[in-house]
Order: sequence, then structure tokens, then C-alpha cells
Amino acid sequence: MTALDLSSPVAVVGTGTMGQGIAQVALVAGHPVRLYDAVPDRAREAAAAIGARLDRLVEKGRLTAADRDAARARLRPADDLAELADCALVVEAVLERLDVKQELFRALEEVVSPDCLLATNTSSLSVTAIGGALSHPGRFVGLHFFNPAPLLPLVEVVSGFATDVTSATRAYETARAWGKTPVACADTPGFIVNRIARPFYAEAFAVYEAQAADPATVDAVLRESGGFRMGAFELTDLIGQDVNESVTHSVWQSFFQDVRFTPSLAQRRLVESGRLGRKTGRGWYDHRDGAERPEPHTAEERQPPAYVVAEGDLGPACELLAMIREAGIEVREEDEDNGTRLVLPGGGQLALADGQTSVEFRDVVYFDLALDYRGATRIALSACQDTGARTVSEATGLFQALGKDVSLIGDVPGMIVARTVARIIDLAYDAVAKGVATEEDIDTAMRLGVNYPLGPFEWSRRLGRTWACSVLDDLHQRDPSGRYAPSLALYRHSFAGEKREGAS
Repeated sequence: MTALDLSSPVAVVGTGTMGQGIAQVALVAGHPVRLYDAVPDRAREAAAAIGARLDRLVEKGRLTAADRDAARARLRPADDLAELADCALVVEAVLERLDVKQELFRALEEVVSPDCLLATNTSSLSVTAIGGALSHPGRFVGLHFFNPAPLLPLVEVVSGFATDVTSATRAYETARAWGKTPVACADTPGFIVNRIARPFYAEAFAVYEAQAADPATVDAVLRESGGFRMGAFELTDLIGQDVNESVTHSVWQSFFQDVRFTPSLAQRRLVESGRLGRKTGRGWYDHRDGAERPEPHTAEERQPPAYVVAEGDLGPACELLAMIREAGIEVREEDEDNGTRLVLPGGGQLALADGQTSVEFRDVVYFDLALDYRGATRIALSACQDTGARTVSEATGLFQALGKDVSLIGDVPGMIVARTVARIIDLAYDAVAKGVATEEDIDTAMRLGVNYPLGPFEWSRRLGRTWACSVLDDLHQRDPSGRYAPSLALYRHSFAGEKREGAS
């Protein structure tokens, strides 16, 4: 099954920001495009707005004047659904309400031809449920674009329970022909991106709710250590707290209130107070004119230790040993089975975040996971009230000697980056095991849809087969609610690796 022929008209119903963006994508690809909106004159206003954006593309040299003129000639507002009768594809981008969408598609089914592909751009509703209103749901599919549609490459092509393979394939190939990067997924709450991205927000909020770190510090650690483009607090301020919380609540409800997707009470209070982020001037941060951006916690300069004793190879943080030597600090190595700690001159220990807490041990400081310890500009450390001051000082000075800003946070298991990445990896393995999508498509979706520095499976391969499961096991022992219990899929992956390594 191939993509739609460029001579085939495409219709977009709903002419808000997303509808206009989808229409522009189809138009620039070369299709005749019909615009329809139930509100009188709104389709004409949208056509004018699209025309203005095409003008700007010409000014920026991204579109020729001739191509712009041809595109404008192919764009036509429609006053009635009947004018969409000759369309080969209709994409809906109306209000996120099941009854509204079902009513629209029932009306469309009376107008379009039997082979017309019908698609919804829903981000939070069930594709199966919307298609359930149709007499012929096999031709119904989800085409979830990301905003702004003309710029962001990802499109989730969602097959409902009744979607025909031929319809899903045609939608996939059409999106690819439009210059997009499609990924195929089954109809699951949140699809790929909004399902697997939940821990990025949830774990940041949990650290804040535990009073372990303020929003500016959490965001700085996620960016400067984890390699994420934005932190969870600043990103939700950009998205809109009401929008982000609504998606989280929808996924949680759709999974029958699965504890892994539980919404944040702190975010609920923010929404209730009307602090929705940039659009209202205040959210986690104050975005009003003249407001100062809070700075992340950064430790004062400390003296580095003269030497460290390495017990084992530090696992995912093994590159630190070479960096410590390059900084002129002696590294004394001791062979230790499963050793992953540095012993400091004062007798305290420095360990990579593993889901345990400092208070459980004598004089231990934990350091957080980094995407790339050489490239990281900030490292988070955690300690409890009983950790020795010398140990904290030596640990701080060590990372400062490596050129890192150091943020001291509270004694929370898994810290910030480690617990976030472990949970993202777990949800990804669970999604593959349940037939939601392939590993490759999930990695692609998370890199392109939310700009993650690595896809979950890329992270898993880098960190080691058993890393995520081990971290989550430790977290689950300290919070037995089920939120951190590793999925059966992750257990299988982890233990399969252990068996292979043992056999070799």
C-alpha cells in the first residue's frame, strides 16, 4: 500500500493552531487541501493565516514564490462538509471530546467515498473509541502530529482495535511522503510519547514534593547532567500546567488508575491556583516582566581530595576514573566484586545513585547519573543529616576539580536523573512487550517527539542490561506502593542478560 497520490485532495476539519499546521504540511507536500470549521468564516481566516506563513517561508528562502503561489491555488476553505466529498483523506483536529469527534465522523461517513481514509489527531482519547461510532471503522486511524506540525518531524500513526492494516500502512506512507518521520503504534493510552514520557515529569515533581530540591535545581540537573533539553518544571510551564496535568490524568484514568501514572498533587494545586505557566505569567516560575529567574543550588568551592580509592570500575560512571587522574588526583584501585564506590581520604564513600539512601549507610554520599560525565556541567550529590561534613566536602571538591558545578540535594533514593531514566526505560520495555510499538520506533519517538538525548533502549544498552531493573528494585523496596516495581518485561530482559553472562 503506497502513499496517497499528490493529486488526491486532503481535508482538515478544525482550524485551530494544530489544524492549520497539518493543512500547511499537506499543502506544501503538493496536495489540494480543503479547510472546514463549524464556526462560520473561521476556515477563511485559517486559509489567510496559512497564506501568511507561506509568505514568511518565501522570505526565509525555504519556499520559492512559484511554489507558494501554486500552494495558495490548491488551498480552499469549505462552507459545508459536503464540499469534502472528493477527498481521499480527512484529518480531524477539533475539540478533545469523544462525543464531538464521534458526531463529526458519523457525519463525514455520510459524505465521503467508501475508500476515503479518516484520521484523528487526538492526543489523549482512544482511537478505537472514536472509530467505534463508524459503520466502517477499518478505514479509521490516528495521525498524531506534534505542535507545531510544520516544524516537528514526528507523527504517531495509531491503529485502533478495528483499523485495517492497509489503512494504517497508507497513513504511515502518506506521512512519510509529506517529509515526516512516522512511527507505528497500537491504540494505548498516551500512545508512545505521552505514555513513556510520564516519569520525566512525575519523578521531578516527586523530588520536589519530598522537599529534596527546588524546581530550578531539579531542572538544572536534568539539563546539565541528564542531557535533556529542558527540565520538567520549565517544560510544563511552556506546555501549560493544565494541559500537562490533563494528559497525565487521562493516561492514569485510562490505565485504571495504575499507580505508575499517578498525577502530582503539587501540580494539581498549581492548576487550581490558576498558575498555568507562561500563558498566565506564573507557573513553577514567575514569567512576568522583570521577574528574576531563580538560580539552582550550587555548592561553594571546596578543596579536592588528594587521592581516592576505587573499589571496582564504577559501572556506568567508569569514565570518571580517567577524568579524576587527568585532574591530577591519584586513583588507587582495589579489586572488589561488584564494587562501584570511591573511598575518600576521610573514610567516607562516594557511590553512584542506585535507588538506596545515604541514611542507610555509614558516611556515604551519592552522586547522580549523567548522560556523559565528560560533557556534564553539573552533578547532583545527596547526603543525609548523619553524613560527615568532611565526606560531603571531599565529594564536592572532587567533582569541582573535574570542572562541574555541584548541587547538593536531599537524601532521596535514585536522586533525579537515575530514577527518571530507570522508569522511562521500564515503561519502554513494558510497551514493547505489550505490542504498543517496536524498540526502534519508541527510540525514534522519544528523541523526536520530546527531544530526549537518547531513546530508552539506547540508554539501556549504554547503562547495561541489569542497571534499570536494579535501580527500580531498590526504589520499590523503599516505596512498595508499586510505582517503582519493575515490569515483568524488564525483569525478563535483565535476567536473560545475567544468564548469558553467567554461561560465558
